[in-house]
Amino acid sequence: MGAFDDTGTDRGEEPVVVPRALDGERVDRAVALLTGWSRSDVQALLQAGDVLVGGQPTGKSRRLRTGEVVEVLRAPQRPSPVGPEPVPVDVRHADQHVVVVNKPAGLVVHPGTGHPHGTLVQGLLARFPEIAEVGDPARPGIVHRLDRDTSGLLVVARRPPAYEHLVDALARRTVERSYLALVSGIPSARRGVVDAPIGRSTQRRTRMAVRDAGRPARTAFEVVAGWPDADVTLLSCRLETGRTHQIRVHLAAVGNPVVGDAAYGGRRQAGHSELDRPFLHAARLAFPHPDGSGVQAFEEPLPAELQAVLAELGPDALGPPAG
Repeated sequence: MGAFDDTGTDRGEEPVVVPRALDGERVDRAVALLTGWSRSDVQALLQAGDVLVGGQPTGKSRRLRTGEVVEVLRAPQRPSPVGPEPVPVDVRHADQHVVVVNKPAGLVVHPGTGHPHGTLVQGLLARFPEIAEVGDPARPGIVHRLDRDTSGLLVVARRPPAYEHLVDALARRTVERSYLALVSGIPSARRGVVDAPIGRSTQRRTRMAVRDAGRPARTAFEVVAGWPDADVTLLSCRLETGRTHQIRVHLAAVGNPVVGDAAYGGRRQAGHSELDRPFLHAARLAFPHPDGSGVQAFEEPLPAELQAVLAELGPDALGPPAG
């Protein structure tokens, strides 16, 4: 199974018999190794049913066995390359493998419908042009995302091996992503886990919802501070999975929507302050570094507009947890 040309042709590859060296390998990784395509390209083909094992479509996590026949029906569709633009990027760390950035609220991570220009990716390409060859060409270097109106830390891969390493680390849940969220109401427990599947809303396709048919999703939370008179609580939330809008959907589902998040029922007011964005900030990021040196951790304080909200609320009125 050789690599396709770059024309985006629909020509399929010749079937290949799985060699002993790939016995037990996941089908998405095996096809990526055999073709030279990115894992995200291969996974899109698998989702579309264009990768067959033994003549049948299969999922990305299926383990291959020596002697099985793998067939790829078409090449990935190649989007137009994303070009560099003079978008400011707040770099917190950079080495030959990764870049860690502090994304401001209002900045879209990568081009998409309605946002073809002025994204974080285009700013990154202006400073680190080598990421153009890393991962998905439509969002080069990107291994995880933040919503447009969420601020905070994001790690970007500069080289293909670093991209594969970080994607695998996310899949193994060895990447720590912790957020600060100001929510409406006072949760009944000081800490807990929201374990509920998330899928596309059947009422509004641009939003997500807790649905039985959705993908598994888990969010751990802990109370940091609270203001019963204002009926708001500051939570630290840790992602155990990474679904679209996960924290916002989960907190709304348990009756504590993020303040400022009108899309999911969060009120705009926190005390006397009015927010024009969700009070949600990616405050801590830790990941096993691709160079094998161990876990690197980064923390980012709240931006000024969110710090001002907490300052207006005053001292924590809940106190330390009992016991």
